[in-house]
Amino acid sequence: MQPKPNIVHLPVYQPGKPVEDVKRELGLTEVIKLASNENPFGCSPKAKEAISRELENMSIYPDGAAVELTNALAKHHGVNPDQVIFGAGSDEIILMICRAFLQPGDETVMADQTFPQYKHNVTIENAKSIEVPLKEGTHDLYSMLEQVNEKTKIVWICNPNNPTGTINTAEEVEWFLSKVPSHVLVVLDEAYCEYLDDPSFPDGIKLLQKYPNVVVLRTFSKIYGLASLRIGYGIGQPGVIRSINQVREPFNTSRMGQAAALAALQDVEFIAFCREENKKGLAYFRQAFEDLGLKAFPAYGNFIMVDVQRPGQEVFEALLRKGVIIRAGHRQYPTSVRITVGNAEQNAKVVAALTAVLKEIAVKV
Repeated sequence: MQPKPNIVHLPVYQPGKPVEDVKRELGLTEVIKLASNENPFGCSPKAKEAISRELENMSIYPDGAAVELTNALAKHHGVNPDQVIFGAGSDEIILMICRAFLQPGDETVMADQTFPQYKHNVTIENAKSIEVPLKEGTHDLYSMLEQVNEKTKIVWICNPNNPTGTINTAEEVEWFLSKVPSHVLVVLDEAYCEYLDDPSFPDGIKLLQKYPNVVVLRTFSKIYGLASLRIGYGIGQPGVIRSINQVREPFNTSRMGQAAALAALQDVEFIAFCREENKKGLAYFRQAFEDLGLKAFPAYGNFIMVDVQRPGQEVFEALLRKGVIIRAGHRQYPTSVRITVGNAEQNAKVVAALTAVLKEIAVKV
């Protein structure tokens, strides 16, 4: 059976290389994975306790509407429960948005180097992706606005942007929202927002009342450290969320995921600790890269993108042989790599390995 013509050439999403695969393939005993923007400090102890309590209910379907978690999250963000929807990671919310609103021939606007699942799901729905070049690694909202027309259904803004780590300010985002026609849905993907304490960063949820065509995406995979449980969420106006809910699969989040997310949401001390340690890690990387004569984009999430001045894939492979997994292969930035912020020991080892690799490559040249 032949697949749909519009998906034949779609790439399959490539996650960060698993630690066990690298150990086995290269015969290594120690491997550091800083490729997938995971939390090096794990998750809240309260979340682990909640997971343990749910082990007795493994045979029972989860609450399909995630009522308890929905109510807690709505209260946490100051919105109504009918403004919240959950998915298997925010990735699934992206899929549902595309399924709910896009028809063949519709257009969406996005950056040319951003989270690839936007374009992936747009293509599956036989819609068109208009990709606008980033400006110094940041969404060029002025140029994106110029691409909006009567065919445009969705604009995607990843803030902080993955993989560059840059942000658009509150002033920039609100200017953009004030200009976008009301028929266009603007998706603000704020997967890394909990890492920020910068006053210039916009809180998308606070913009919902003034701009009813906004949907905000967030996740428990990053600072909350629940990546393996796959639980993310979207917040928007009730009518928009109702439409997205109509294409949601039943029981799309697990009992363990819901219980762990509910507990993690309440552990503000753990989140504050992770934010502070991440801030230290970013500062360490910035100084290290400056010492190496390398330029990095301003970083606001839990990762940093640096121009290594050599093919990024070459540096990735050389680091892999030293037991360090990072991310390369960024089509618009072929000499750059993305490195997740780890703990202090991991960060030091990555910098030492990168320093050695750059010297080795320089000698070969």
